[in-house]
Amino acid sequence: MKKIFKIILTILLLGIVYFAYTNYPRLDIITGFSSKSVASGIFLANRTQESVEKGDNDFPPIDQAKNNVNLAERSVTSSIFGLKSRKAIYVDGLGAILINNDYNPDIKFEIPHRNKTPNNLSFPYGSSRQRDTIFANIDYQVLQNAIENAFDKSDENIKKTRSVIVVYKNQIIAEKYANGFNEDTPILGWSMTKSITATIYGILQKQGELDINTTPNITEWQEDDRKKITYSDLLHMNSGLQWVEDYNTLSDVSKMLFLETEMGKVQLKKPMSGKSNKSWNYSSGTTNLLAGYLLRKEFKTHQEYLDFWYEELLDKIGMHSALIETDLAGNFVGSSYGWANTRDWAKFGLLYLHDGNWNGEQIIDSTWVKYVSTPTNGSDGIYGAHFWLNSGGVYPDVPKDLFSANGYQGQFVFIIPSKEIVIVRTGLTEDPEFDVNGFLRDILKSIE
Repeated sequence: MKKIFKIILTILLLGIVYFAYTNYPRLDIITGFSSKSVASGIFLANRTQESVEKGDNDFPPIDQAKNNVNLAERSVTSSIFGLKSRKAIYVDGLGAILINNDYNPDIKFEIPHRNKTPNNLSFPYGSSRQRDTIFANIDYQVLQNAIENAFDKSDENIKKTRSVIVVYKNQIIAEKYANGFNEDTPILGWSMTKSITATIYGILQKQGELDINTTPNITEWQEDDRKKITYSDLLHMNSGLQWVEDYNTLSDVSKMLFLETEMGKVQLKKPMSGKSNKSWNYSSGTTNLLAGYLLRKEFKTHQEYLDFWYEELLDKIGMHSALIETDLAGNFVGSSYGWANTRDWAKFGLLYLHDGNWNGEQIIDSTWVKYVSTPTNGSDGIYGAHFWLNSGGVYPDVPKDLFSANGYQGQFVFIIPSKEIVIVRTGLTEDPEFDVNGFLRDILKSIE
């Protein structure tokens, strides 16, 4: 019996050693993802540790990490087989931040000033109850069936939809949430945050503070072709800069999100691998260059930089649940770490549906809306300026004027001007597990 036990133990130990050897370079990423995810889920989204671990971290090898939550300190330390550990701390106003050897606990973070003053207006311009409105051109049973079909049945775990909202002519005509989520639950938009970053540039453009057709005049770029790159090239993901966007390997994007102190400087150091305005390449590094490095240079103080996003956009359009998390340097991770509840994500879509006008105030020019929704060179009609497009027919049963903010694992804010509609879906799966074209098609079928 002892011999058998020793054999089993040896096999187990060999398995652990093999896992550690093959994954050691990734252990920083594994524990970084886990600690950051759990910290954000608990302290920002007010979810339980079990909910985050079983809902967000339940895939290999992330599910091998063990998470120790310190409620008093508001931190999470994740480890894997005792070989590597990472810690994330929660800072009010900034979210969960992965720390490293650069972290100095004696230095206080600056945090954004917020104005969350409520008003008595109904959605979308306030939080009061909408008046009951029945549209004669909507088949509500067809609509309800489409929404129900977006969610798993009780014995399924395939689509993993968390929330859906449909807003037609400023009215919520359908809304549904999975167990554990409701209209107040902040949900991570992942790369939907990129579209928020672009909007900040649209505001600066409208205010005359920046011209996107100029070059950012980066010192490190002046000795080669990088000096020709414009803000517009960066917004179109068409700079020609080298970048690998692969979340399944130790790529540029995974190292940036889980290892770097100042994420905005990563793409800054990359050489050219193509030509500006001729080499479309999706890059979270580009967005963080825009959000965390170049945008910061537009403001005299860090406090002004932090406040601008909320004063001029998020709080101005009532996205009071929204929070953009920062890196350890205190700069917004504009590529990936934007949170908001589902109704607030819908408000963001409505801003674009209404050509940049919010209840009478022009936040961004209508020309900006056209700019972000016009295909960029080399994208085959699927990408504009930090927004995804349907002009190339990605969704064959949906109008081609659809454009959207998209995020990892199937986060979407769909804007369809020809139908006067905004549709938000959040969840944990994309095509083919979640049929995006069918989802949109069935909703639109309910509206004549």
